[in-house]
Amino acid sequence: MAEQSVRWGILATGGIAAAFTADLVDLPDAEVVAVASRSQASADAFAERFGIARAYGDWNALAQDGDIDVVYVATPHSAHRAAAGLCLEAGHNVLCEKAFTLNAREAEELVALAEARGSFLMEAMWMYCNPLIRRLKALVDDGAIGEVRHVQADFGLAGPFPPAHRLRDPAQGGGALLDLGVYPVSFAQLLLGEPSDVTARATLSAEGVDLQTGALLSWDSGALASVHCSIVGGTATSASVTGSGGRIDVPNGFFFPDRFVLHRDGRDPEEFTADPADGPRNSLRHEAAEVMRALRAGETESPLVPLDGTLAVMRTLDAIRDRVGVRYPGEAPEEDRAPELTPA
Repeated sequence: MAEQSVRWGILATGGIAAAFTADLVDLPDAEVVAVASRSQASADAFAERFGIARAYGDWNALAQDGDIDVVYVATPHSAHRAAAGLCLEAGHNVLCEKAFTLNAREAEELVALAEARGSFLMEAMWMYCNPLIRRLKALVDDGAIGEVRHVQADFGLAGPFPPAHRLRDPAQGGGALLDLGVYPVSFAQLLLGEPSDVTARATLSAEGVDLQTGALLSWDSGALASVHCSIVGGTATSASVTGSGGRIDVPNGFFFPDRFVLHRDGRDPEEFTADPADGPRNSLRHEAAEVMRALRAGETESPLVPLDGTLAVMRTLDAIRDRVGVRYPGEAPEEDRAPELTPA
């Protein structure tokens, strides 16, 4: 692809779509050319807000728009399989929000579709593209704290959310795990790969979704990860990585940090801070820039957010749901059993 503006289509018009589009329009080499919603009025309002030329009142019209280089899918995760699949079937490249799908089976179907079409596909795990998280991972990979022994991460919101809210709705993949828990799980697997075993407990709502979940992930190396998510209590949203020779602490907002502290055994602590030139800590520009870099390079997936890693996270989320007894409408009975984990 020539060094020219990458033309984006936006599928859905909710809060995350607005946040992403606001960051996207600030990139000099990005152009938002179309938006789609199930409501024409919603699409029109979104298009007017961001100066987008074409607004569609149905997803298929966007999928059939040939003047788009990549589609950003920002629906609730219960609709990711349908929305991203529609765009991939039409031959589009796709950036799909997280959690990537409801379950690993749906994720595998999207990956197979992308491979069959030769299209680019990436989960919008913006944490993996964050410059400070990339620095943290590089330090761990380089042995700055020795062999990783334990990872801790939490993400909880105080709520309370009423039963009608999407976070309490099984039909929309509600619960803490897929909406929030995907971050602690993805953080642990960024550093350790796919676990060999999963233990989990949860508090379930009357609707059958998880209000809070705690999981212990284990690896054949002996490493452990303690992850927690909640929609009934605000947590510190912190993370730590403990190794045989030190520790890294991310004191708050671990998935979009402004700083972290490296403690090496026998040395003074070292603080790493975000570069102001990288923009606000909650900026989604880095994942957008990575998509455009990959498209120009002719890549069908990103090395920062590889599809194998996305599938591995989905298998872990499936395993956690199996342990705590959460199943969503329309899932086949076999998806209620624990999937086979494939340790990295």
